[in-house]
Amino acid sequence: MFSKYIFDPEATASCHTADGYYKTGDIARREGEYYFIMGRASVDIIKSGGYKLSALDIEREILSLPYIAEVMVVGVPDLEYGERVGAAVCLKNEGDMTPEDRQHLLTDLTIERLRQDLRSKIASYKMPTILRVIAGELPKSPTGKVAKKLLGPEFFPPGKYDQTPEVQVWSAKVKPSKL
Repeated sequence: MFSKYIFDPEATASCHTADGYYKTGDIARREGEYYFIMGRASVDIIKSGGYKLSALDIEREILSLPYIAEVMVVGVPDLEYGERVGAAVCLKNEGDMTPEDRQHLLTDLTIERLRQDLRSKIASYKMPTILRVIAGELPKSPTGKVAKKLLGPEFFPPGKYDQTPEVQVWSAKVKPSKL
């Protein structure tokens, strides 16, 4: 492990406990003197309809689409399935897209189109069912990472995700209050 970020005490403090331990994000279990690493933090595992889905695998496939610049996939609480797959995406700049991809500009991308483009890449039960298109880039923590635990509820408010507009405008200067 490392001891600190050079010239960035805030980033160092945010990724270490008060006792100085590094927060790996892993889930572990202790039995006596032994530790068992169970896996990454639950924010990267989505439990939907009896399946355990990797948000990272879904993100990788969405990022492979030619018009996507950035993506965050999270589990959104749902009474029927446990969690639904929610995707917040940022589109590439128009200059970075091919002419045929320009049709996917900010307001044109829908959940139906995203699912159609992913159909040959991932199984139907892994498909996002809720989409947020974010103008600009996803807000980042001081360490430069997308803070899924904080942003998930902002983009997909529990019990209100159907009332939140699909396109949300975020800029580098306007960030969620907890970041």
